[in-house]
Amino acid sequence: MDTKNILSTKVIKKTLSLYLSRWKFISFFVIIALALAYTHLRYSTKQYQASATIRIKDDQESQKLPSLAELSGSSLLSGKSSAIKDEIAVMTSRTLISNIVKDLKLNITYYKQGKIKEQEIYKNPPIKINFFANDSVIHQIDTTLFIKIKSPSEFLMFKDDGNSLINRDDALGKSFLFGDRIKTGFGDIVIVPNSGKYSPETGSNLRVSINRISSSISRYSKKLSISTTDESSVVRLGLEDNIPERAINFLNHLIKEYNNDVITDKEEVVKVTSDFINNRLELVFKELEEVDFTAEQLQKRNNLTALGAQADIYLQSERQNENQINNTANTIQLIDYLQQEIQEKNKNSDLLPANIGISDGTISQVTQTHNELVAERDKLLKNSSESNPVVINLNNQINSLKENLSSSLESMKRSSEITLNSLNKEDARIRGQLYSAPTKQKQLRSIERQQSIKESLYLYLLEKREESAITLGMFTSNAKIIDNAYSSYSPVSPNKMITYLAALILGLMLPIGIIYLKDLLDTKIYDKDDLLSVLNIPYIGDIPLTSKKTKLVSKVDYSAKAEAFRIIRSNIDFLLKNNNSKTKKIFITSTRAQEGKSHTSTNLASSISFSEKTVLLIEMDIRVPKIMKYLNEKPTTEVGLSDYIANKSIKPNEIINKLKSNPYLDVISSGTIPPNPSELLMSDRVKDLFDYFEDKYDYIIVDTSAVGLVSDTMLISKFADMFIYVVSANNVDKRQLSAVAKPLYKDNRLPNMNLLLNGTNFDKKGYGYGYGYGNNPQRKKKWYSFFSKSK
Repeated sequence: MDTKNILSTKVIKKTLSLYLSRWKFISFFVIIALALAYTHLRYSTKQYQASATIRIKDDQESQKLPSLAELSGSSLLSGKSSAIKDEIAVMTSRTLISNIVKDLKLNITYYKQGKIKEQEIYKNPPIKINFFANDSVIHQIDTTLFIKIKSPSEFLMFKDDGNSLINRDDALGKSFLFGDRIKTGFGDIVIVPNSGKYSPETGSNLRVSINRISSSISRYSKKLSISTTDESSVVRLGLEDNIPERAINFLNHLIKEYNNDVITDKEEVVKVTSDFINNRLELVFKELEEVDFTAEQLQKRNNLTALGAQADIYLQSERQNENQINNTANTIQLIDYLQQEIQEKNKNSDLLPANIGISDGTISQVTQTHNELVAERDKLLKNSSESNPVVINLNNQINSLKENLSSSLESMKRSSEITLNSLNKEDARIRGQLYSAPTKQKQLRSIERQQSIKESLYLYLLEKREESAITLGMFTSNAKIIDNAYSSYSPVSPNKMITYLAALILGLMLPIGIIYLKDLLDTKIYDKDDLLSVLNIPYIGDIPLTSKKTKLVSKVDYSAKAEAFRIIRSNIDFLLKNNNSKTKKIFITSTRAQEGKSHTSTNLASSISFSEKTVLLIEMDIRVPKIMKYLNEKPTTEVGLSDYIANKSIKPNEIINKLKSNPYLDVISSGTIPPNPSELLMSDRVKDLFDYFEDKYDYIIVDTSAVGLVSDTMLISKFADMFIYVVSANNVDKRQLSAVAKPLYKDNRLPNMNLLLNGTNFDKKGYGYGYGYGNNPQRKKKWYSFFSKSK
């Protein structure tokens, strides 16, 4: 494994250990988040999804008799997805939803209030409100009634002041009996209780919310969802509501209202055609009566009783011509009727009668297209106004088609009249050949011809009226129900799994984010990696953080601190193995005060002396002396280092303190605190001191001042064989450390400089830590330590 991968693995382990070490902190947030999620799920209003599936049938499928399709108008769907979208627009129209809200009384909701939340009651509410005002007034009300049940026959009503009914003073309410007529700002009402197991409970608090129909329509329009796929007539309806039964009722009622609306639209064309035929039948009937009466009077006056025998003379020769005359005359008459229908201004509908018997295909197609546009415009007007650009465009198209239809009818009429004139001329020619026929017979034949034409037209209109009457009751619902509305009765919102998952993620991410940001903004030193990332200086070891009670290590000591100093002692021997002088002089310093210089000096000197090496501990931090306090020893001499330097009469051996507890360790205390410590340390007496003790001790440990505060240490650095630069974990700032220590090492101002990390608490940054080997190793293991073990 290359160095890059090793470092990456180390970073991952360190990061993982950092978060695992904060498991209590993270667990606290997770527990709080899950508790909040549980509370949210417990008291939130649950939403349920109801669904229904229908298939939109085309017009031919919506009739029981396909042969009568010509009277029903053209197919609205024709397999086009745009037509399906039009039907969906009808389903979501405010008109249909308004009918549903009114029929199901969805603008009135009943609630039973509890201590924490209120519960809506849809089926069998404990009370019912009867209104005396008109629906037009009730549908505009937006108010709330607060009711407290005092007994099976009495209740209190409170004003709507925006506060909850819970804990209200009964004196603020007005007492009524069930069945009393109560005056309100929107009219009188009567409140009656339900019976049986649904009767109101004594002491219960009820809230009745009465909303405007318009706001209820808007609310359910937003809840309603209708979807389909391209090239498919299957439509899926969905509705979310906090009461599944209400959502099911709404969808079923929506399908019913839609079917009724579509059937009404389709039957309107048939009704227009039927009215047109009835009007024409009355006129034709009157004309037929007049012709019959004329024929009767002519026969009486001229005694024409054997008309059948006389007609045989010329019947065969002109029969075919007469049939053509009849057909042509019928066509002209129907054209006149249709022209009058087009020009009629007082009609309730713009729809035109379809396929009344005119054989021209162009006129039938134009009439069909005209009725389609009228039906489409009327659908839009249900949810729009005359000023809608689409409605205006459709009106222009309808007017244009009427003009085209009138032009076509006029052209066809002229053509039919020319044909009729030609047929009449042909008939006159044939009758001219019958020169022997009496004039009276010719008059009778003319009347019979008119009689035949009127009778033929009358019978034709009767047939069409019967077909129209039959068709009127032959339409079926436009929406075929595939699946009735249903609900799984499992809430879709809030989703329990998603809520708990989101709470878990939030409970993890929030503390992890806090730990990450805190670690990101943290500029202190905690472990060896942090220290070496700032300073590329040799590292001699680290000292773990221990309690303040155990400042000094003992000879028989298996603590982590004792083992750490033993390791440092071994590292010092290795680093100074090539040192030619017999006495190894080790200076100890730091960036600033309170980093553990005196603690390190004292314990290092003690640890070395336990190996039966003679050690002299010199306290050269004469500004703030601490050595004797750490050793808990009283000085055996009254003079110290500062006294020796200032008074040339004092000899080096006179300032040595012999310790009773450790014969291998001697101490030179700082002595009297001088007013000029820097100038004092520049004296040649310092050099004489080190020269005197050369070869007399195996080790000289010197506790110096902090290099980041004063220059004292720089003045005596030339006497050192090694400098141990103490860095306090979780104390010194990386930027300050880099600014002070890095130039010292780079310029070699502190000979043989090595770093020592003091007071490491690896649990704080996620590492387990331990020294010790023997009968009582003090090793602390964490439950998560297996994550950071290398395999």
